[in-house]
Amino acid sequence: MLAITLLVLCAVGTQALDNGLARTPPMGWLIWERFRCNTNCKLDPNNCVSEKLVKEMADRMVEDGYKDVGYEYVNLDDCWSDKERDAQGRLQADPDRFPSGIKSLADYIHSRGLKMGIYGDYGTKTCAGYPGSLGHLQTDAQTFADWGIDMLKLDGCNSNVTTMKKGYPEMTKYLNATGRPILFSCSWPDYERAAKIPINYTLVADNCNIWRNYDDINDSWGSITGIIDYYDKTQDTLVPAAGPGHFNDPDMIVVGDQGINVNQANAQMAMWSIFAAPLLMSNDLRNIQPVYRDILQNKEVIRINQDPAGKMGKRVLTRGPGIEVWLRPLNLWDEWGLVLYNSAAKPGTISMSLKEIGFTYGLGYELRDILSHVEIGHREIYPVYNYTVPATGVLMYYAYPSE
Repeated sequence: MLAITLLVLCAVGTQALDNGLARTPPMGWLIWERFRCNTNCKLDPNNCVSEKLVKEMADRMVEDGYKDVGYEYVNLDDCWSDKERDAQGRLQADPDRFPSGIKSLADYIHSRGLKMGIYGDYGTKTCAGYPGSLGHLQTDAQTFADWGIDMLKLDGCNSNVTTMKKGYPEMTKYLNATGRPILFSCSWPDYERAAKIPINYTLVADNCNIWRNYDDINDSWGSITGIIDYYDKTQDTLVPAAGPGHFNDPDMIVVGDQGINVNQANAQMAMWSIFAAPLLMSNDLRNIQPVYRDILQNKEVIRINQDPAGKMGKRVLTRGPGIEVWLRPLNLWDEWGLVLYNSAAKPGTISMSLKEIGFTYGLGYELRDILSHVEIGHREIYPVYNYTVPATGVLMYYAYPSE
């Protein structure tokens, strides 16, 4: 009986993702929200999904400081491939838009000190109708490894959602078998949520480095607040699932696009950092305004996002219409990322003590405003202080014990 038990445990162990990656949330750039499935390179050569566009984004990441602050993945999404597999049944890139092939593109990205991500789909076809991986999981895993891919996003269109609990771990097994560390981004929980199938986050975390669990983001404040609301309502489930090597993914960062203002851009970066979420930008780095580049490259906010403890924060207080307080425990003793979030279209003031949001150190705390890079100074835990939060925006603090 003991031998059987050991064999079962070994079999289960071989299924778990074993790549040593995503010890902190991955950072990088992802093509989808900004460029979608624009394949018309004849009419729009500068903005179509192509090796030219991807190389230009990689160059901007290196030359404009993004790589220096931690952004490292350059990721394709849907619509990169040819409509047919090759004679050996392998995926192949669209020959007109990727004439050099994916391996050559990965080599270029690696030469810039970056990593390359690609997109696949668990179903028969991708969401845009390109070849899916169903029936080809092992072949596709090995193909991606042979190309030098560093991250795989596996979507779930055109599939039987009830089989995902088996199918995604199968892909995990094949990725492990390649011997190449490939960060695995799963869409599995999002499809189960939509189908009202209970999500086993323990199983998800065993098999995926990051996972989508809610609607696709779009370039709007309403989309951002909708995602935050979902994370608020489900935080008791999501917080225990997150940790080094496995993180919830609320979707792309849209800072620098056309649909949100500076306050809202700061809010997304702050909340995604409190969530311990991936920071995968989807924007045009070639013409981004400096104010948004500075938000994306705010080292103090990134420090909270990349905290090595990998703990997801949670909402600890709600006050009045639209104002919430979110708190994330950090790696060092009694240090915190603190966000006061206002979803309303006008500024709001919240009155609170540090004690009521969970701070307990008797000597009080020091607060630093990490959006403005200003020391706020000492705060006792019992007095009530007033904080005015900008419209559709946040205040974000780093809090640590006073000496």
